[in-house]
Amino acid sequence: MPFATHPFRLRRSLALLLIALSALPIKAEATNHLKSKKAANVIASAPLPGPSYGQRLDAMQFADDIAAARSLDPAWVRQTLALANYIPAIAKAVTPPPVGVPKNWQLYRSRFVEPIRIRAGVAFWQAHEATLLRAQAATGVPAEIIAGVIGVETIYGQHMGNHRVLDALATLAFDFPTSHPRAAARTTYFQGELAQFLSMMSRAGTDPTAWRGSYAGAMGLPQFMPSSWHTYAVDFDGDGEVNLFTSPGDAIGSVANYLKSFGWQPGVPTHYPVRFDATRLDMPTLMAPDILPTFSVDSFQANGAVLEGAALQHAGKLALIELQNGDAPASYVAGTENFYAITRYNWSSYYALAVIELGQAVRQAADLLTRPEPEPQTPPITEPALRP
Repeated sequence: MPFATHPFRLRRSLALLLIALSALPIKAEATNHLKSKKAANVIASAPLPGPSYGQRLDAMQFADDIAAARSLDPAWVRQTLALANYIPAIAKAVTPPPVGVPKNWQLYRSRFVEPIRIRAGVAFWQAHEATLLRAQAATGVPAEIIAGVIGVETIYGQHMGNHRVLDALATLAFDFPTSHPRAAARTTYFQGELAQFLSMMSRAGTDPTAWRGSYAGAMGLPQFMPSSWHTYAVDFDGDGEVNLFTSPGDAIGSVANYLKSFGWQPGVPTHYPVRFDATRLDMPTLMAPDILPTFSVDSFQANGAVLEGAALQHAGKLALIELQNGDAPASYVAGTENFYAITRYNWSSYYALAVIELGQAVRQAADLLTRPEPEPQTPPITEPALRP
């Protein structure tokens, strides 16, 4: 049968076209930018280790403190921390960009909603659709959102990080860059993650030097930090253990459980289109809460944000989400509580919308490939007309 008329081949061609179109930026300006050459959680070159934290008095005091607080063997904690090394490349990776560098949603989107990631997502969807739908039924989190998170985080397990988690957490716990505007808070955060990681390793009897992850110490297909692993990871495949590295089922269930725990509301959209009425627009008021849903539909519109269609029936709160586009005009959407829930996974509106749009692209392409073939239509037999 000719290629153009074979139903399966036609659907496959349409799916590939959809993948390509999904990767196109909304605005043409993005085509002028080069794509990032590395995944979001991977530093390109292998890091060279620096000094051991066994030589640091503050690290050894930390070891004694958490051993006492968490009922761990102090000798084991000291010996383990002594195996951790300072990694300069990790400290550099968390250093913020220079002040004045504009964010760019179109460039950010092009790193995640692109053909390689969408194709990997379709393969992941086809292999694990039943598990994705089971997680959706159990938590109310849509399968495409779960798939979007895993795709943005690790390209469905292709890039889970090559750093020793012990080194990453120790570097950021004891040598977080002081140039960062939230250095003190981040230091406290990473010290807590290091303490949790050491607790996990000690209680499981696992070699802490064997675990690999991102430069921030995130692990597995969904890139869970140690505290998230401890609190939200679930044994979704029912094998009696939680393994976010090699069990897609556990990863799927854990992502869904995480979002449910942070307030995901079943059946509620993540965002709505928005436009502005210049005659009553109060942008400072609309932007003041940042991404936290604060406005009712009425108060949102009273400040000049115009909604249409289903958005007018939204019963919860809304936030005006601004996405800068470099030197081009910014993009805006009205974010719901579910948009905010995704930002609890990664505190970025750019991240949240990338997750949403990647997940949508993957599901659309997968659905197109798996749609049942139509029944062949037999043309009616007509008798030739008789000559008069």
